[in-house]
Amino acid sequence: MKIYNTLTRKKEEFVPVTSGKVKIYLCGPTVYNYFHIGNARTFLFFDVVRKYFIYKGFDVTYVQNITDIDDNLINQSNKEKIPVPKIAEKYIKAFLDDTAAIGISPADHNPKATEYLAEMIGLIKDLEKKGFAYEVNGDVYFSIEADKTYGELSGKNIEDLQVGARVEENTQKKHPGDFTLWKKAKPGEPKWQSPWGEGRPGWHTECVVMSQKLLGKTFDIHGGAIDLIFPHHENEIAQSRGANNCLHANYWMHGGFLNITGEKMSKSLDNFFLTRDVLKKFDAETIRFFFLSKHYRSSIDYNEAILQESEQAVKNFYSALRKVGYQILRDEVPEYTEDQLKMKETFINAMDDDFNTAIAISVLFEAAKKARNTDDANYAHLLVELGSVLGFFTDLESKLKDNVDSISNDLIQLLIDYRNRFKKEKNWALADAIRDDLKKLGIQLKDTAAGTEWEMD
Repeated sequence: MKIYNTLTRKKEEFVPVTSGKVKIYLCGPTVYNYFHIGNARTFLFFDVVRKYFIYKGFDVTYVQNITDIDDNLINQSNKEKIPVPKIAEKYIKAFLDDTAAIGISPADHNPKATEYLAEMIGLIKDLEKKGFAYEVNGDVYFSIEADKTYGELSGKNIEDLQVGARVEENTQKKHPGDFTLWKKAKPGEPKWQSPWGEGRPGWHTECVVMSQKLLGKTFDIHGGAIDLIFPHHENEIAQSRGANNCLHANYWMHGGFLNITGEKMSKSLDNFFLTRDVLKKFDAETIRFFFLSKHYRSSIDYNEAILQESEQAVKNFYSALRKVGYQILRDEVPEYTEDQLKMKETFINAMDDDFNTAIAISVLFEAAKKARNTDDANYAHLLVELGSVLGFFTDLESKLKDNVDSISNDLIQLLIDYRNRFKKEKNWALADAIRDDLKKLGIQLKDTAAGTEWEMD
């Protein structure tokens, strides 16, 4: 199994820290608003990573943090005139509701930054003691010049880091690239006591502490979107190495952007769609199909026409399952043929090659097509087995029932329409035959001024 490691810029064989176990940390939301569909792409992909490791037999510990204190929350608090803890509580609930609605399984741990303040202060004190941090007027900074390997994740050189878009200008820093570990409190802001005075931790410090507290000093996989490579993940690595003199995570995985007309979708650019709003147009499996049809490291343009094609593709999966009567046959244990085993092998090889979900999705297409064409239920079983690895079919029984009910309703209405046409043509014999046959099936027709109504006995 190979994973593209951003740290080494190549695919590497996956070797877990502990045999049979996988520890994953994914940077989660800063809860000052609802998350947009670009965020959802990252969250959803790592949901698949987790599911695939479980499918492969690993014991997975999956952590996704929640940033519940930073400048954005303070600004939103002022805007909504609600205390910061209440803002956090409101959007944490929204985050959990929306991830569930889009079909993402709950993380094993959702640590909140404010729950680990003592550990964050401890880390900063340790970095200060070891010469990696310094305090100026109540603010504490990490000295990037003290870290001789700083920039190895992003490929940036310290000499090239000048004041700019991603590096905040501050004349009290030793180097413009030095980043904040502890921020002195301003009047009216949330604050905690520390050896450097009242203040709050920096964002980059929060993730170091929460990940190491729950997963260990060196864990397997650290994930996030590509825009977190610098400065966030670079600064996590620097703190971890400074404090512990070891790798923070062995594999760094970063997903591509979801774009709007070629530009990254983001709140700062005000060119985003909220996940909860997109879910009003398309269901969770349609969105999942849309994302997984491309490799996770590639960029995708948000496109409703392609989402509609994705919706039809998912419907075709269920159509294949209905055709072979999967709702009746689902409890059977399949004995796969050589062709079916080969398809399964193609799926596994694709996922083992840096989670190539685009090829894995094509195997689902093939299984659905052969299920329809051959009526071989084993293809349906294969479709469900492999599709479940990608997060499809989580509510299979309900979906199959809903689809059957919907088709049944449509067929009854179609027969009623035919009966009404025969009545207009005064073909009473056929009109009465439809009414009587439906009655034998327990369906009563009632002609009213508003039209023909029906009900079950």
